[in-house]
Amino acid sequence: MTGIGWTPYCGAAPAPAELLARWNCDPVLIMLLLGLAVLGWRSDGSRVHTFGGLLIAALLFISPFCALTSALFSVRTLHHMLLMLALAPILSHWFTGRAVSLAASSLLQAALLWIWNAPTAYAAALSHDAIYWLMQITLLGSAVLFWSRLRDASSVAAVGALLFSMMQMGLLGALLTFSPSAVYAPHWLTTQAWGLSPLEDQQLAGLIMWVPAAGVYLGAALLRMNRLLAGVARSASA
Repeated sequence: MTGIGWTPYCGAAPAPAELLARWNCDPVLIMLLLGLAVLGWRSDGSRVHTFGGLLIAALLFISPFCALTSALFSVRTLHHMLLMLALAPILSHWFTGRAVSLAASSLLQAALLWIWNAPTAYAAALSHDAIYWLMQITLLGSAVLFWSRLRDASSVAAVGALLFSMMQMGLLGALLTFSPSAVYAPHWLTTQAWGLSPLEDQQLAGLIMWVPAAGVYLGAALLRMNRLLAGVARSASA
């Protein structure tokens, strides 16, 4: 059962017993993903990246995982984290534009994450398919831009951008975790079948952002810092 007035793209919130039957068979989406997969397979990019990207996209938008995002805000949050932290880095290998700086892409990614997690904007995305896809495309696009700029940046700049991303993600997660009330109206009536109150579901979403998602940025920052220190050590010993 969905909240009154909300008809998510992935359909009404499923009950646990019907979840495995809730595949999204949108022909337009399937043809689009297959077309992009063919283009990626025939391009100069890695076929491993193409296959990995297609697999993640199918999980997010075609498998029953898509329907579960209509029931639980925590799963929707996990969906967005996989979009930004798994699919985006893969797609960034085909993005070569340099019109936007790393600092600008970091701020853009953060701003869009906070905007789409505002209760009003989130509810709008679950009320109209066009707004839903605007949310998905802008979150994914900003993350692709971020990861593509990150690869080309110096280690110092990359570490700074990653730590900024970690802090803003962690702050948003903490706000959701410690909020005294559930603020996402589309999920006020959809979480109970899954054994969670709307507030517990929101707190779980906050923890997903605060710990594993922010931890991805921290891990990437530590890797780049290690690369920086290794370079300094080599220069000192030369």
